Amino acid sequence: MSTNEKSSATASHVDLAFTRESPYGTRAEPTYSGALSFLRRRYSKELAGVDVAVVGVPFDLATTNRPGTRLGPRAIRAASASLAWCPPYAWDFDPFDRLQVVDWGDVFFDPGEPHKAPEAIAAAYRHFVASGVVPLTLGGDHFISFPILQVLHERHGPLALIHFDAHSDTWRDREGRIDHGTMFFHAARLGLVDPARSIQLGMRTHNDETHGYEVRDARWLHAQGMDAAIAAIRARVGKAKCYVSFDVDFLDPSFAPGTGTPVVGGFSTQDALRLIRGLAGLDIVGMDVVEVSPPYDMSELTALAAASIAQELLAAHASRFPSR
Repeated sequence: MSTNEKSSATASHVDLAFTRESPYGTRAEPTYSGALSFLRRRYSKELAGVDVAVVGVPFDLATTNRPGTRLGPRAIRAASASLAWCPPYAWDFDPFDRLQVVDWGDVFFDPGEPHKAPEAIAAAYRHFVASGVVPLTLGGDHFISFPILQVLHERHGPLALIHFDAHSDTWRDREGRIDHGTMFFHAARLGLVDPARSIQLGMRTHNDETHGYEVRDARWLHAQGMDAAIAAIRARVGKAKCYVSFDVDFLDPSFAPGTGTPVVGGFSTQDALRLIRGLAGLDIVGMDVVEVSPPYDMSELTALAAASIAQELLAAHASRFPSR
């Protein structure tokens, strides 16, 4: 289906999460109705021929402040309906003309056995890696990045990490704890990521240790601007395979109130989208958007921001591939 083909909604052109005839292209559906999937992509557990799987991980048992991110994947999918009728405007192509993307649904784990959740997440992601599918994850609290990185490391070796956040998430911790503020400390310690090729941006909480990561905090970002940040990312990562992790509290609470650990002095959605667009051409092997907590959101502001960032991540990844 052509990017330019915009069909009006008819009986055969609704509920595209189930009725989509082609996995490619963009087609309009009423934003206010229909079965919800991320950007109206087909729901499927079948991964043959799939390039990217959108995966929800409704886990918030590692949060240290306000809970509720278990409801994040659902909220992001719902907000994405308002974006699904056309390609992202700032790109000169439709990512769905280049990538076959499905919504795989959510990872299951038993909340009554929280210690088993990390392995349940890892088991699901081994399925994606074995099929050669790049995961785009909707969180969930930020701990979920850790088991995902473990699995991607099994395939790719140490990855470059591009991390947008108000927090470094590298505070020292003992092995085995499940916490959303320490997983990138463990990722560096275990060699899942290569700190020398990794960069963290937007931090506005205190941590004396960098553990080898390049840290461009909020003061630097506000002073130097987004173009300088993009240049720093690209210089640091180079041609390495990379994982992009976007904590929605990178955004200022005025743009994203619906999160568990908001920190003032952050960034606008325009800043965030500009940064993600600056990742075009990088070798992205996994992506996540995390820490959306709908109980604290207002008018879906945070969920819409997260859905928009995830859409831009898809486009950044698709920029490496030709149209079909």
